Amino acid sequence: MPTTSPPDLSVHASPQEQSLAKTTAIRLRSLDVFRGITVLAMILVNNPGNWGKIYAPLRHAAWHGCTPTDLVFPFFLFIVGVSIAYALSGAKQKPETHGKTLLRIARRGFTLFALGLFLALFPKFEFDTVRIPGVLQRIGVVFIIAASIFLKTERRSQLVIITALLVGYWLLMMFAPVPGVGEANLQQTTNLAAWLDHQLLPGHLWKSTKVWDPEGILSTLPAIATALIGILVGQWLKQKDEPGNKIAWLMVWGVICTCAGLIWDLHFPINKSLWTSSFVLYTAGLAMLGLGVCYWLIDVKGYQRFTTPFLVYGVNAITVFFLSGLIPRIMNMVKVSTPTGEVDSKTWLYESFYTPHLSPYNASLAWALTWIFFWMIILWIMYRKNIIIKV
Repeated sequence: MPTTSPPDLSVHASPQEQSLAKTTAIRLRSLDVFRGITVLAMILVNNPGNWGKIYAPLRHAAWHGCTPTDLVFPFFLFIVGVSIAYALSGAKQKPETHGKTLLRIARRGFTLFALGLFLALFPKFEFDTVRIPGVLQRIGVVFIIAASIFLKTERRSQLVIITALLVGYWLLMMFAPVPGVGEANLQQTTNLAAWLDHQLLPGHLWKSTKVWDPEGILSTLPAIATALIGILVGQWLKQKDEPGNKIAWLMVWGVICTCAGLIWDLHFPINKSLWTSSFVLYTAGLAMLGLGVCYWLIDVKGYQRFTTPFLVYGVNAITVFFLSGLIPRIMNMVKVSTPTGEVDSKTWLYESFYTPHLSPYNASLAWALTWIFFWMIILWIMYRKNIIIKV
């Protein structure tokens, strides 16, 4: 990321020029805030007290369709793309260092993959049945490929790659016959992506299905397109132009992509588990609109007082996501004796302090909110002490 120090502004510069210089030279606070909102939402939807008692907006769509929960992961990959454009723009201009930069990209991507694999293994470390795909694993793979494409190509080529990924994935999923099944289809267990997952990763897939994975192999291709769209947006925001023009075009393209996704949905349904091409456009469009609003309020208008709770999540996003997955697993290992028998500490806390006082759905939500505030305190302390853990 660029440094946080703004350039010296001449006393002769116009207010517009000062605003332009400031918003193009400093790190985008709005991007960190938007990332923080996204990670906070991840923790909210990943940590209910009772998975059977969840309000509808906090559930994933059963199959086709899109709930607010389904927006979280594509928003994060979009943000990864925007961040790549900011973090690697300097290295991109130095071809003689590309080799070293590619090694750093690979190291970071493999580290993310390893962290995700560790979460899948912990605490039993059953390598024979461990789930290999996963959220951090997909982030790692997408980061390596998208960052490498950004480093070695220009915007026109990136746009061509996005188009090829989305159109190619649509053609494969809608028209390529599925071996052993027959015609192309989008059913959960018999589509081409599910067939490929089952062929290449038997016994290492999502335990809820065992024959396909929502972060599977083939659906990672359009996920790369999500990050590449973020890269295009990041390059646009870095241009030397009036902030008003940037916001206007960002909002226009946000509406265009959202509508294009809804139109494509009529033939290739919006589906998070398959990461369909319509899902990519629809969610990327909404991400543009969300980032555009944040950029206008925070970096242009300077409304920053309300942003700190989200900022603390945004600057340590991977750290809190990893730990929020690790701590509940540790709590499940810690046993507490009760009059009815031994239970894990998570269950004991939930049933002792939440379910007796709230309705089942509100108790489940309150547990998730407790985790949000718990991590906010930890992250706030880290932020005040300038502790930022980078993978």
